[in-house]
Amino acid sequence: MNTEQVSVLYFAKSAELTGLKAENITVPSNITSLQLWQDLETRHPRLSVLRDQVVLAVRQEYVPLCAQPLSLREGDEVAIIPPLSGG
Repeated sequence: MNTEQVSVLYFAKSAELTGLKAENITVPSNITSLQLWQDLETRHPRLSVLRDQVVLAVRQEYVPLCAQPLSLREGDEVAIIPPLSGG
């Protein structure tokens, strides 16, 4: 199984819950968006409160949490974008 190191960027509530703005992680190069989210929840269990509302962006393209396969490449950026509040 090939693995890739990717940069995960945390925004708003996800940064608050993880205590991080960014981190590098190693994941399988062929993974679904849902599997990637589950991996992040394993690393940061407090993220689970965002599961039904969060959106991922991979290479600056929005990706829903589902069985959609991702082909991650070394150095890719994955942004965790929780729902925004405010007016």
